[in-house]
Amino acid sequence: MTDHLPGRDPSLLLLCDHASAYVPPDMAIAPELLTLHIGVDIGAGPLTRALSASLDAPAILGTVSRLVIDLHRQSDHPGLIPTVSDGHAIPANIDADRIDRIARFHAPYHRAIREQVRRDRPCLIVAIHSFNPQLETAGAPRPWHAGILYGRDDRAARIAIDFLRAQGIRTGDQEPYSGRLLNATLDRHADGQGIHSLSVEIRNDLIADPVGVASWCSILTDMVAAVRNGLALNVAPAQ
Repeated sequence: MTDHLPGRDPSLLLLCDHASAYVPPDMAIAPELLTLHIGVDIGAGPLTRALSASLDAPAILGTVSRLVIDLHRQSDHPGLIPTVSDGHAIPANIDADRIDRIARFHAPYHRAIREQVRRDRPCLIVAIHSFNPQLETAGAPRPWHAGILYGRDDRAARIAIDFLRAQGIRTGDQEPYSGRLLNATLDRHADGQGIHSLSVEIRNDLIADPVGVASWCSILTDMVAAVRNGLALNVAPAQ
């Protein structure tokens, strides 16, 4: 399941794994969990849509809650269908049919990305995520306003980090977690294909409303331009 936004600039592709809190009617996951960050990357979907419009770039967004299946995990990852998330039990997932959920949600999402990448061969892929200021169950407060994550190739990320820090934005390098440890979607569709990429994490309280989304859309539009200029990537002309 995907939401595919068109764009006239095929040299750039935006991704948002955790854009939705949707749970199919045949799955009994507590509705109150879907308003929490464990159910959806708060603000990431609206931000990705705004960026797609601002950059005139295609975007692919996941359309199912990560409590149904986490699209940002390998299909054999033990946390693909969580039974506990940030201290909250998910009993409906204990006996989940893993093969069925992969076939219904995980495989179509990654197939859509693969087909887009094969067709357009973008020069840069940017994944949009958001993070909690602090986990519910443990951990110190997270002081960053944004974080940039990356895998083996850090060239795009280094430009992005420098750009955001130059704007006075408290920016984490491989924070709030390392892209070397968890970067499944970009590992598969960008690094694995020799395509420049980076993952952007924005603190979710900063993009929880339209004003915040608009502000960060402006910041990230300029950031993407800086990355592309720094890497001297081709930009498709407007039509």
